[in-house]
Amino acid sequence: MNKIGFDNGKYLKLQSQKIRDRINQFGGKLYLEFGGKLFDDYHASRVLPGFQPDSKVKMLLEMKEDAEIVIAISADDIERSKRRGDLGITYDDDTLRLIDAFRGIGLYIGSVVITHYREQAIADKFIRRLQALGIKVYKHYIIPDYPANIPLIVSDEGFGRNDYIETERSLVVVTAPGPGSGKMATCLSQLYHEYKRGVHAGYAKFETFPVWNLPLKHPVNLAYEAATADLDDVNMIDPFHLEAYGETTVNYNRDVEIFPVLEAMFRRIYGESPYKSPTDMGVNVIAQCISDDEACRAASRQEILRRWYDTAVAVRQGLSDAAEARKIEMIMNSLDIGTEERPVVGAALRRAEETGGPAMALELPDGSIVTGKTSSLLGAASACLLNALKKLAGIDKKMMLIAPGIIQPIQHLKVEHLGNHNPRLHTDELLIALSICAVTNPMAEVTIDQLNSLRGCEAHSSVILSHVDADLFKKLGVNLTTEPKYQAKKLYHK
Repeated sequence: MNKIGFDNGKYLKLQSQKIRDRINQFGGKLYLEFGGKLFDDYHASRVLPGFQPDSKVKMLLEMKEDAEIVIAISADDIERSKRRGDLGITYDDDTLRLIDAFRGIGLYIGSVVITHYREQAIADKFIRRLQALGIKVYKHYIIPDYPANIPLIVSDEGFGRNDYIETERSLVVVTAPGPGSGKMATCLSQLYHEYKRGVHAGYAKFETFPVWNLPLKHPVNLAYEAATADLDDVNMIDPFHLEAYGETTVNYNRDVEIFPVLEAMFRRIYGESPYKSPTDMGVNVIAQCISDDEACRAASRQEILRRWYDTAVAVRQGLSDAAEARKIEMIMNSLDIGTEERPVVGAALRRAEETGGPAMALELPDGSIVTGKTSSLLGAASACLLNALKKLAGIDKKMMLIAPGIIQPIQHLKVEHLGNHNPRLHTDELLIALSICAVTNPMAEVTIDQLNSLRGCEAHSSVILSHVDADLFKKLGVNLTTEPKYQAKKLYHK
């Protein structure tokens, strides 16, 4: 298991103060473009052991009296039903999920802005749905030749054509279900409207990665490149910051490429630019809160390796391009990362070779590894999960916790009534059966109580798992990888 390498308490304190300082710099009104995931930043928690997935939200809660949230969603993404890769839900549904989540913890949702709007029918339907729910909705339009035609963009026919989003508080956090939603353009449009109204508001960017004051090739920053291989993001030295201050800092290509345009927009709105570099725009304090650099380096190497496996599987499924896997391979080669650094890989493959069928391995918090093989009753993932829970509970592996009389009716239901060809219990069915047995068997109850101990554990399967099994391990917080191959040679895998 990873050593703690990040001081989360220090981060909450320093990050909120950094944002307050930036608000004051602009006279009390700041539009903050919030990149990445707000509620569930598991990437950050994996590469910075000690970082809590909800740290950004907790930081905002320290400023909740001054903050409001604006959610930006692209009409184009609504029209093509774009989905979040991690949750599997559409961006419009995720917008509703985010609103509920923000409200549930006491953060104020000001409104939703529909970007790239050009009267798309499905976008209009979503707007009506939001309005029926009592949510304020604004429209921002496509500006021809954005971002090149600055005289048009910064004019009444450009930003001026967009709806002015009415805000109430000093910190306006602009977030979105995913990338490409128009967060930056939303902030800049608001700056134009505020300036027209005599309000001197500011803009800043909050991105966790890349970490501007870590080395370019630091594993934490390279893990970000691996995570965004599908976006063609590349970390690079910020040339504007180097020229202005003589200081080497790290940013990523899109911000560096767009900065001259942003600088010109700032000058056109304010008369001068408040920033000399893309790094200046950021408010990131991650590096100051790393307490053990070696722990973060080790965790990041593991994340790069996991990303390679995930991408290789996506390529096998036809969901990614092979170039993405090759890009991560280049990162692995630059850091001399091999699959042997992930002990569960070798354990799973050896077990599969021994049994002649699919197998799985899981590394427990104490570093020991348990495996599972395919049997007539359980799939390899279910067997591995049960063996792991038994070991955590101190129960002998050979002890029967689930009576055959419980398993057989479930198998009969699956095959005879639900049309499944595979009678073996999936991981969710295993836990249900174990829960039933817990009514009369105290040892089964003790075993179930170990589920929380699996969070942060590593696992590997010799074959691609079903969505049911993969989703359950994700819910349990297990870092799962699989070989990029299916158990059966079929074209359709349910």
